[in-house]
Order: sequence, then C-alpha cells, then structure tokens
Amino acid sequence: MLELNIKSETSRLKAVVLGTAKSNGGTPEYKDAYDPKSAEHIKAGTYPVEEDMVKEMEAVAAVFEKYDVKVFRPKIIEDYNQIFTRDIAFVIDDKFIKANILPDRDEEIEAIKHVIDQIDPSKILTMPEDAHMEGGDVMPYKDYILVGTYKGEDYKNYITARTNMKGVRALRDLFPERKVVSFSLRKSNTEARDNALHLDCCFQPVGKDKAIIYKGGFLIEEEYNWLVNLFGKENIFEITREEMYNMNSNIFSISEDVVISEKNFTRLNTWLREQGITVEEVPYAEISKQEGLLRCTTLPLIRE
Repeated sequence: MLELNIKSETSRLKAVVLGTAKSNGGTPEYKDAYDPKSAEHIKAGTYPVEEDMVKEMEAVAAVFEKYDVKVFRPKIIEDYNQIFTRDIAFVIDDKFIKANILPDRDEEIEAIKHVIDQIDPSKILTMPEDAHMEGGDVMPYKDYILVGTYKGEDYKNYITARTNMKGVRALRDLFPERKVVSFSLRKSNTEARDNALHLDCCFQPVGKDKAIIYKGGFLIEEEYNWLVNLFGKENIFEITREEMYNMNSNIFSISEDVVISEKNFTRLNTWLREQGITVEEVPYAEISKQEGLLRCTTLPLIRE
C-alpha cells in the first residue's frame, strides 16, 4: 500500500507520478488546442515533437533516480497526451483527490490505475460534479491550501479557467482544519503572456520560506499583496511577463534545498543558488510550449 503524505510543496519527495510523452499523438489541430501557448506553436509550426519531449522527461526521471525517489509512470495510451499528470489528481495530507478536468481528458486517470490501486480506497476522493479543480491550482503551504481560481461570470467562456469557486468550497469542506485561500487569476484564450493557466504558472513556494511570483498573473492586487505579506518581500523572487510565459514559476522541489529547474532560467537559477538551494538543471523548453513545465508534469504522492 502507498502511505500518501503531502503536507507541503517543498518537503523531501519520496514518491511521484511523472507523466509520459510517449505516443502523445502528434500535433493537434489548431481548433483543438486547450491553451493559447499550444495554439501559438501549432500555428507557427513549432509545436514540440515526441522524440524531444521524451528526452526531456527522461532527464527529469534521471534526477529523481539520483535522489532515490520512487517514480511511477502512466500506462501508455496510443496517440494521447499524458504529459501533465498534475492536472488529473492531487494529494493533500493522506487523501488522493481526483480532479474534474476537461472531459476530453478523462482517460488520463485510467492510465494511472496501477498507482491508484495501491491506495487505501477510503482515502480516494472525487470532487462533486460541478466543482472544477486541477492540481496546478492547488498548493499546500504550512496551514494553508492556496488555490488559483477564476470567479468571473464568464467562467465557461474560458477554456483556460480550470478551477471554479465550487471547487474551492469543496476543498474547504474536505479539509476543514486547513485555511483555504483563493486567488483570482488572469485568463486569456488567445494571449499566453496574459494567461495564468494555473496558480503554479504565476506563483510557487520554494525552499523553507521563499516564493517565486508574477504580479501580472493576479487579477486582484490585494490578493497578490496578501501573498507578498505571507512570505515577506525580501523572500520573494519577482518574475517578468516574459519569464512567466516561459514558465519560470513552474519548477519542482525535491526538497527544501533541491529543485529541478529549466536550464535556460538563468536569472532564477542564480537567485535559487544564492538562497543555498541546489539547482538540478534539465532541458524542458519543448514541454513548455504546451503551457506547462516541471510542476505540471509531476503528481507527488509522498513527501516526508
């Protein structure tokens, strides 16, 4: 049995589901893109090819091996994108919560059935049907669960709005002892530089008490300020619009003092090292063309 345990974003990782880029179905039709960044690359003819993405993901698997992390992979579904495991489920404390994600992606959870079968069934929860939530919007930090959402009346017009207020309320009901705090994120179906697809596309805790943040990803300034106050300005690395577009806030923590980051994130990686954090650099620029990076491709199951 897997003894699930996720209390924080940065404590020592023991077990994780890493997505796979094998047989990922080639370049989708422009009209079928789920986010503006993928659409941009489909249109430009620069959409990533399977071989490159497989290489990138294997580099991450090698880092996990180096740190003795147990890695599960999804079963391969032919011609199907299974890269972003963070979307399909998430773990908080000892509970495995199945997300309500875009209907076209329902098969993805089936591909990790061999993992779910090792979890005590009483610990597996499903969100109520009209409560939308994806793992990229959910971030445990100390006593809090920080959640990205979109509160606008036009929620259903945005394919990029993945977590609604019903999802936030459902999380409050599931974890009454935690403080669930939600943040309205900026959404765009057409301009990736103005679209925070998930909370981890514009914010992430790192180390013991540090954070990476992009102010422009937040619709409400007070909510952004609340986060800045939580961490303290001196502990925050502010990223630019272009860095947000390249997914600088979407790195992944193996522990408080080790992170996996994209090798081109020069400014960020320098800052992380200045904080005493070991940075394991990997190439992930091709994966990032689908508006997701390291945190999006991982589903942590057990941290110390």
